[in-house]
Amino acid sequence: MRNVLRVFTRDARRLLRVPMALVILGGLIILPCFYAWFNIVGFWNPYGNTRAIRVDVVNLDQGASNAQTGEINVGDQIIEQLKSNHDIGWQFVGKNEAMTNVKSGASYAAIVIPAEFSSDMLTIMSDHFVQPKLDYYENEKANAIAPKITSAAAGIVTTQVNNTFVSQVSEAVAQQLQKSGGEAGQRLTDSQSHTLLALDQGVADINQAREGLKSTSTAIGQGQTALGDAKTALNQSNTTINQVQSAVGQTQSLVSDVQKELANFTDTASNAYVSGAAQLSDISSQINGVTGQVSSGAQQINAQVGSAINAVQSIVTATGSTITGIQQYLNQLDPQAQGFQQVHDQLTATVNQLQARQQSDQQLLATLKGLNTTTSGNISDIQKASDGINAAIQQSSNSAGSVRDALTRNLPQINQAMSAMSASAGAFSSSLTAQQQVIGQSVNLLDGLDGQLTNTVSALNSLDQNLASAQQSLQSVRADVTALNSAAIWNKVNALTSLQPQQIAQFMVSPVQVNEKTLFPVPNYGSSMAPLFTNLALWIGAFVFVVLIRQEVDTEGIEGLTVRQAYLGRWMLMAVLDVMGSILVTVGNIVIGVHLVHPGLFVFTGVYIGFVYLAIIYALSVCFGYVGKGIVVILVIMQIPGASGIYPIQMMPKFFQVLYPFFPFAHGIAAMRELVGGFYDHYYLEALGILAVFAVCAIIVGIFLRSRLGSFSRLFNRNLDASELFVSEDVQILGSRRRINQLVRAITDRQKFREETARQAQWFHDKHRWMIRIIVLAGLAVTVGLFILSWVNPNLKATVLGLWGLLLLLMFASLVFVEYAQQNLAYAAEVGGMASPDLETALRREIRATQSSAVLDEIAEKKQASTLEFPPDKTPDQGKGNATEQGQTK
Repeated sequence: MRNVLRVFTRDARRLLRVPMALVILGGLIILPCFYAWFNIVGFWNPYGNTRAIRVDVVNLDQGASNAQTGEINVGDQIIEQLKSNHDIGWQFVGKNEAMTNVKSGASYAAIVIPAEFSSDMLTIMSDHFVQPKLDYYENEKANAIAPKITSAAAGIVTTQVNNTFVSQVSEAVAQQLQKSGGEAGQRLTDSQSHTLLALDQGVADINQAREGLKSTSTAIGQGQTALGDAKTALNQSNTTINQVQSAVGQTQSLVSDVQKELANFTDTASNAYVSGAAQLSDISSQINGVTGQVSSGAQQINAQVGSAINAVQSIVTATGSTITGIQQYLNQLDPQAQGFQQVHDQLTATVNQLQARQQSDQQLLATLKGLNTTTSGNISDIQKASDGINAAIQQSSNSAGSVRDALTRNLPQINQAMSAMSASAGAFSSSLTAQQQVIGQSVNLLDGLDGQLTNTVSALNSLDQNLASAQQSLQSVRADVTALNSAAIWNKVNALTSLQPQQIAQFMVSPVQVNEKTLFPVPNYGSSMAPLFTNLALWIGAFVFVVLIRQEVDTEGIEGLTVRQAYLGRWMLMAVLDVMGSILVTVGNIVIGVHLVHPGLFVFTGVYIGFVYLAIIYALSVCFGYVGKGIVVILVIMQIPGASGIYPIQMMPKFFQVLYPFFPFAHGIAAMRELVGGFYDHYYLEALGILAVFAVCAIIVGIFLRSRLGSFSRLFNRNLDASELFVSEDVQILGSRRRINQLVRAITDRQKFREETARQAQWFHDKHRWMIRIIVLAGLAVTVGLFILSWVNPNLKATVLGLWGLLLLLMFASLVFVEYAQQNLAYAAEVGGMASPDLETALRREIRATQSSAVLDEIAEKKQASTLEFPPDKTPDQGKGNATEQGQTK
């Protein structure tokens, strides 16, 4: 470590002794800072000056009109609105002038409003809509960013057109809705009133129908009771008829006996007058008794049939009233009412049943009336016959004084009357038999009628339940209709009447207002770009130091200096200069006004990142020489688009997204953004940690590969120095294990080593040009293939470009390997021509030089004492010839 500090202090004294060197270093320190500051200030607020971007506007709109909107000219409205917009430099010119300005670059873009723009706009209200279009012209050659800004300007025009149109249409629609809402509200109120009246009427009709049904059910119950009484009376009539028929039979038998007695009486009339008169009196009494029984029974039958007629007549009348009431209710039902079809079908079926039953009842009523008439006639006939017999007998009794004469005249009349009475009794008996059949049929009809009345009562009860359900449904509907006043839809309809058309139009133009809440606010664009430009300045500053300051360290005034000590000592000098540059650029950012949440930490972060970048650049440059410096340039080129410094990495091609985590810039920019916008979680420390990994890897590569790749760097430097055009250094290299192997083989079997070296040198000499050609031709062929791939698929341009860069590195490495192999063959030829003592001395020095503690002075002595050095243009064949000549001399 002491020698490291000695190297640093010695180099610092050398700089202090030369004022001009200090001036140069000052320039090296400040120039990268100017790069950052000028770019930050230049990008400070570029979008605040967009009013200087000229955009020509041409209005050719001729206007249009229709019945809904009247006369409108959207083009004129656009012009008026743009005149109050100062975000862009609007210029209102003619079309020819606008096109000339765009082509010449005087204007970045032009917007032309066509003549049919307004008329196309109004086609939205017709059946043939035509999309309105604006003609937009832009000059992409003038600037890369300006077309993006002018495109936004065209978007502003489109937005204003849309807003104007939406505002006018929305206001018209709101006014119509307001009017329609009032009309709809009135219609709803009227409909509600009419509906409530209809529902109330329906409920009243149902109540009336149910009352009618109850009355009908009561009448049917009474009719069923009357039917029972009628059936009882008919059964009793049937019994009475049987009794009357028995009495009629007795009468007929008695008449037959009387006729026989009259015949006998005729023979013995004279002798048995007194006895005959008495018998006639008895016969008259018997006939009067039988006639009274028959007449009384017939009258009872007639009365019972009359009761049945009255009962059936009341049933027919009640059924007719029920049918009339149901039909009236059917006519009053609302076809639109809930459950109408079900109630209508049930009531219609009930009416049909009642009508069928009414016809049966009317038939029964006609039958009973006929029976009543027949019975009345029979009673009259019996009474007449009885009266005739009684008159005849009375006449016989009153004519006792002239018995003989009367007997001669009256007995034939009596006999004839008796015969007529017997015939009348027979006819009456037949009539009674027929009446018995009618009574049986009437009983059957009454039984059927009773069953039908029972079914009718069940149907009426079911109908009453349906009517009750319908009544309840109507009452529920009425409650719902009554509750419409408080329903949401009613409130919405009422709300239409309170619409504010202008407020609605304003809302439709801007329905949502964004409540913007910025997290980690950055007040200006320059502060947002500061991380990128500061990292670029730090990288460029470190690279300038490495390029302009020698990397190889001399040993003047320092004893025992090793390669690693020299590496660290020179790095320390550059690190101090880099710290100055880092402090200057970060403090300058603070001075120019870059927004920072922690300025002191920003300065520290700049110094920290500068150390990391210097470690990477210094390691690559020292280990690989000019190749390493080329890698540094490639890295900075790739990191500008690939480190998310300007655009989000997600917007970049996939190639850069894959490499993004491996770019130091990505993490340096991320760390500084935390200081510009604000800290979140552990992002800042994570970025510093990853940068620390880059720094450690760079130091390891610089310290451990420096000694292994010295020959590689020296090969380039010697060849470039031979051109006498490039600045090159004498690279300090340690011992090589390959050279030790060559020395051991030469000491062990020199002749065999010479033969193998000569054979390899000859083969390499024959194939050298072919290998170069193959490498170049293969590189060209792959390049053409990559070019075709990028042409076929333009989306792979970034990937193809990266692959082409990798191809160039492979070609370069292949060419270097060929040259390195040529150098090793030349060295082997030199070893083959050395004497044995020289080989042993070279081997001892090479072994000491391979140790990490090898001193640069010893390496220098080895190079001065060694006879193995040869000009860079010497070929292996020339080395072989020299070795042969030396062997012959010895």
